[in-house]
Amino acid sequence: MMGDGGQVIRFPTPGRAAARPVLAASVAVFRDGKVLLATRTKPPADRLWSLPGGKVEAGETLEEAALRELEEEVGVAARILGFNRHVEIFGRDAKGAVTHHFVVASFIGEWLSGEPRTGPEAGAVMWADPLKLGGLATTRELGDVLRRAHQLFIAGIPAP
Repeated sequence: MMGDGGQVIRFPTPGRAAARPVLAASVAVFRDGKVLLATRTKPPADRLWSLPGGKVEAGETLEEAALRELEEEVGVAARILGFNRHVEIFGRDAKGAVTHHFVVASFIGEWLSGEPRTGPEAGAVMWADPLKLGGLATTRELGDVLRRAHQLFIAGIPAP
C-alpha cells in the first residue's frame, strides 16, 4: 500500500489474520492556519506522517477517544468542531488473509493549549500547511482528509 508521499506502508506479520475491524479516532487540529501532524511509531504506518489518534476504548465516545489520544500522543488539548470523514485502513498477506483492518473516525478540531511533543507513539511532530504536504511520506488518504478538514474549518461549518 502506498502513502500519499509514495512510500510503502509496511504491514504486521504475514499469516496473522485480524479477527475484526478495530475502531479508532483521529483529529485534524488547526492552529494559525496549520494542522498538527505526527509520525507513527508502530506498524502498519510506522514513520509515516499522520493525524494524532488511536483506538477507541470501551465506554468512551469517538470524540472523547480522539481528544484523549491527542493528549496522550502529543500533549495537546483541543476542542472538537465537527466530524470530517472516516477512513478504512486494511492490509492482506500474500495469501489474501486480512492482517489488519482499522476504521478511523476523523474529526476537525481547534487547538486550545499545549505544545506538541514526541513520545512513544509520536516519533516527530510538526505544524504543517494542510494543503502543501511537500512530498512527506504520509498515511493513506491523509491528503484528502486534510483538504476536506481545511475546507470545513475555514468555512466554519462542521461536516454532517
